[in-house]
Amino acid sequence: MGEVILLDYWSSPFGMRVRIALAEKNVEYEEREENLNNKSPLLSKMNPVHKQIPVLIHEGKPVCESMIIVQYIDEVWAHKAPLLPSDPYERANARFWVDYIDKKIYNIGKLVWASEGEVQEAAKRELVMCFKLLETELGNNRFFGGENLNIVDIALIPFYSWFYALETCGNFSLVEECPHLVAWAKRCMERGSVSKSLPDQFKVYTHLLELRKQHLAELKG
Repeated sequence: MGEVILLDYWSSPFGMRVRIALAEKNVEYEEREENLNNKSPLLSKMNPVHKQIPVLIHEGKPVCESMIIVQYIDEVWAHKAPLLPSDPYERANARFWVDYIDKKIYNIGKLVWASEGEVQEAAKRELVMCFKLLETELGNNRFFGGENLNIVDIALIPFYSWFYALETCGNFSLVEECPHLVAWAKRCMERGSVSKSLPDQFKVYTHLLELRKQHLAELKG
């Protein structure tokens, strides 16, 4: 299917999505780690609009934005492990929840680990509410795709790498607040495609702690 290159950064939950999708499809690819403080000319060339990772380069042509890339992977390597439901209504519903995750989890989660005081408390309450809503959608299913991993699982599971940082910085327990979601995350981690694509939570916590210190120092001027 031609050369596949992924421009990525190790701690990016958006890059993790693409790594999981490629692993689910058994696609061989070359991963190139970007320095986000000194972005490569290739990244600027392949994503001239946003200059952000991840970027999938397939046969020399770039595809940008994580969930657009995941859907592209699903369409190009359609012979294995479909990531979107075949039923039009179920497919639309899956896309709705992917959009919900994209609009909520990163920005609210970042406020939990990067802020303090009332801003952090409000973000923590909202994040738990979002996770509980996702628990309701999951129901008694093994995955959001039923018995199989699907695009909603891929959109959400990278944020499991944030869980320790969220709990530690926010001083709360996700196991107590959202036990079914934590159980779902652990089931996802039993899959090689997920476990090999997500970094260690403690390593992510150390990284986010540095970003938190920088952010709070900037706010205090």
